[in-house]
Amino acid sequence: MPRPMRRVVTGHNAEGRSVILMDGPSPHALEVDGMPGLALINLWVTDGAPASNAGQADAAARPVVLEPPERGTIFRVVDFPPDKGMAGKVDRAKAFAAMGAGHAMDQTDARHPAMHKTNTVDYALVLDGEIWALMDEGETLLKAGDCLVQRGTNHAWSNRTDRPCRVAFILVNADAGG
Repeated sequence: MPRPMRRVVTGHNAEGRSVILMDGPSPHALEVDGMPGLALINLWVTDGAPASNAGQADAAARPVVLEPPERGTIFRVVDFPPDKGMAGKVDRAKAFAAMGAGHAMDQTDARHPAMHKTNTVDYALVLDGEIWALMDEGETLLKAGDCLVQRGTNHAWSNRTDRPCRVAFILVNADAGG
């Protein structure tokens, strides 16, 4: 079970006045089958730009998948377990299938079991802990407060510590590049 993430969502009442519509842990979480301890928690999803602020429905109430809708976005938090806790327990095909993203999985001899590529721009902000961002060539350590802009590159995340790392992501659908 992923660590809860409080989500506060605002909106408008019948008189057009601003109100708090939702306040509590996001119920939209996926513990990824095939990668023990990896959890995706969706906070909000948009289906296009400009996004709609109409209504009071929970826009994240849909299956939790890796990529945003075409022309859309996902705001999510991911809990990355320590790599050593997953050692020998990763089923790459099962994990990417669970996220609806078998097509995104690196099909070569990947340097990390989570190597993948999506047609997105991802804004990543480390909230707690530290994590390595891995590219085909090179890597860099990110600590709490650091951010990374991932631009449709083949990449993975490697938690080489003894404790989980929490990262906030905003994923924006993008044209293929590179």
